[in-house]
Amino acid sequence: MSTEPEPTSEDPTATVDAGPETPGTTDEAGRTADAPVSDAGAGHADAGRPVGDGAGDAGTGDRGVVSAGVPAVEAGPAGDEGGTTGPADGGGVEDAGSAGSAGESAEPGDSGDEGASGSPAGTVEGDGEAAQVSEAEAELAAQQVERERIARRKAEKQGSIDAGGKLSGTAADLLAAVRAVESGEKPAATVFGDPTPAPRRPAPETAPRPRPVRAEQAAGHAGPAPETAQAVRRVLAEGGAPEALAPQTAALLGERAEEALRADPWQLLRVGGVRPEQADGFARALLGAACGPDDERRGRAVTVWLLEQAALAGHTALELPRLTAALAQRGLPDPDAAVQSTLAEGEALAFQDAVGEPGARPEPASGGTGGTEAPDGDEGRPVRVLIGLERFALAEESLADGLARLVDSAPKQDGSAADWERAADSAQGAAADLIRAVAGHGLVLHTGGEASLAELAALLRAARELGLRAWAAAPGPLGRDRFAAQPGGGTSPAAHDSDLTAPAPEGSAAVTLAGLLAGTEGPGRDADGALDLDLLVLLDAPQLDVEAGALLVESLPDGARLVLAGDPAVLWSAGPGRVFADLLAARVCPQVASRRPDPGPLGELVSGIGIGELVRVDAPGKEVVIVPVRDAGEAVHRTVQLVADSVPRAIGVPAEDTQVITPGHGGTAGTRALNAALKQRLNPGPGRFGGFDPGDRVAYSPVPGRTLPGRVVKADADGLHLSCAGETVVVPQERVERSVRHGWALTAHQAVGGRWPAVVVVLPGDAAQALSRPWIYTAFGRAVRHLSVVQGVEQALPRAVAEVPAEPRTTRLPVLLAPQVPVAD
Repeated sequence: MSTEPEPTSEDPTATVDAGPETPGTTDEAGRTADAPVSDAGAGHADAGRPVGDGAGDAGTGDRGVVSAGVPAVEAGPAGDEGGTTGPADGGGVEDAGSAGSAGESAEPGDSGDEGASGSPAGTVEGDGEAAQVSEAEAELAAQQVERERIARRKAEKQGSIDAGGKLSGTAADLLAAVRAVESGEKPAATVFGDPTPAPRRPAPETAPRPRPVRAEQAAGHAGPAPETAQAVRRVLAEGGAPEALAPQTAALLGERAEEALRADPWQLLRVGGVRPEQADGFARALLGAACGPDDERRGRAVTVWLLEQAALAGHTALELPRLTAALAQRGLPDPDAAVQSTLAEGEALAFQDAVGEPGARPEPASGGTGGTEAPDGDEGRPVRVLIGLERFALAEESLADGLARLVDSAPKQDGSAADWERAADSAQGAAADLIRAVAGHGLVLHTGGEASLAELAALLRAARELGLRAWAAAPGPLGRDRFAAQPGGGTSPAAHDSDLTAPAPEGSAAVTLAGLLAGTEGPGRDADGALDLDLLVLLDAPQLDVEAGALLVESLPDGARLVLAGDPAVLWSAGPGRVFADLLAARVCPQVASRRPDPGPLGELVSGIGIGELVRVDAPGKEVVIVPVRDAGEAVHRTVQLVADSVPRAIGVPAEDTQVITPGHGGTAGTRALNAALKQRLNPGPGRFGGFDPGDRVAYSPVPGRTLPGRVVKADADGLHLSCAGETVVVPQERVERSVRHGWALTAHQAVGGRWPAVVVVLPGDAAQALSRPWIYTAFGRAVRHLSVVQGVEQALPRAVAEVPAEPRTTRLPVLLAPQVPVAD
């Protein structure tokens, strides 16, 4: 393993003060504590310490959980979701719902999904949040419209068919002529005349042209009426809550928001960033002596809030004992009654899933609030009772139904068996196995690292040669452009790996998942509303959450083939669910594992991390460099030095091709502090427009959970003009602070799906408890040629690789799949 490139004597931004943290949801790290920034020196002389040093010292680490402390609701920047928290006991659901689970949980702007959806991201606090929420709601509303349209289509197919009732044109004339002949009448002369030639159809464009997009267009509906917002503002002021919450509260509660708040003050808990303690204070101010901890309205609001927090951590439902324990921690005297009231009002759903019975059918719970019990009439079969929000429960059930349809139905016969076999024979290794599996199955799983993309490109190329309408989709533009660079993934090579502003190659078969579903990229939809394709390869499948997954499978036509492909060792989706991992565990369809190792020292290092070993690797070309630091201030200084000087000089990778990755947004070495220092060195400027200048690298989050990397082009009266993956985006001035960050430094969730020639991973000492094997695997795996690790966590790094797996998530997909589809061999 190589030593660090020789640093220069310059001391650019050695100390960076990021300022006080705005209270909000914990960031991806979730456990990074604020510490004073010290003056950084040049670093230690032993900068070349191997990655594997000290690996044998791995002991069990104390992995604290998110504090139950209550920050005040403030009207700070809503994008600051990196508030710091301290350790607390780990028994509550709130701990699972906070974005502090070893880098696994979501945060606004994280890419997990960049198609993830929306994934629900961490809640945020402060004013101006209504527009961001409205965008997320608009996206959900669009999904709901699409589901209703698909449901109508299914109902039409199941209904009785009126013979000829839907025919038109020549077909209708022919049917009329046949009926005329049968009845003895003379058919119309025009029926059997010379046919008129059909007009030529223009050739479809292979890829949509870049076009300017206003950031607010995604909102889909206007904000609350001014008089409604003003009325809510008066109620908030009366209850001692920040008036800045008025727009978001009015948007959530509608025109009668004032009446709703007076009748049930705990409705304020539905607003992002508001905590139960703050809602309790608001209720006491409005209700006075009528307010009590056993109020039924409080019980329902806190129950829903806990379920929403659990969804932020990736759970689609919670086991009942865990939920009631969390309610008890929140001071509810009768947690069972609170759950029953929530179920009775339809604000949550209960389910009974069989335990240890793979073939048993889950049932809705009839109302009991016990933990593991047996339903009526089946004393011997234990079940677990789960409580979940309707939104995620129905999405997970819809996803299971759609996957079962793909598994059960025979794929469309495009090409003979001999043709498929010849295509497989012409491929090599696992690519041949993949082609054979896709030939006879509607759903196939493919696992592998970066090198396995070549096998997926071979499948796509073979399918298109057989005449299939085959496409590949990725959660975000980074993954799309990576695949487009593969031979067979597009008609021309993609732009350089680091060019965040370049679009996918013209004629590429790769699209983003959001663009595919919206119809702005890819094949579009047929007359029935289904996607007009025969084969879809979904890249980076671990980033797929249950809501995006449900919408995807519902949009596939009958007979289509779906390949879910990805690396199971990376971070899971930002949104709730673990779709890819659940499918791998359920074994309901063929699984093809790639045998292509990622090459070089970086591939060897990342492969070892995937199996829980931090191995020492030989790096003759300085592919891997370890830079030990003493504190967060030195970590910031050394990071800037590496990006701006050492890596360009010693490795030959310019600063614009280097990406910095760190566990979270907050803290003295989080993305905010690092971006401030990197901007000062790489693109200094006055930052007249929300702190941004032309040329700044940025991460734009149009909705929570989706991140688009890009650069600032200019700023004018219309807003901040960005170039994101070849598309011009105009962000209005009032939305810049909430949805645009500097992008020289990202979190691992934001970086998923992307690869850069050089990567600098920053691990300050106060981030030790945020580390996990998936986080380290994901961060280290973003580098193509060079990886520098600014290391201040010492033995916590090998310990996390060896002992801290992915944080478990509670999902129902395996149980929902088991009774519906047979287990594959």
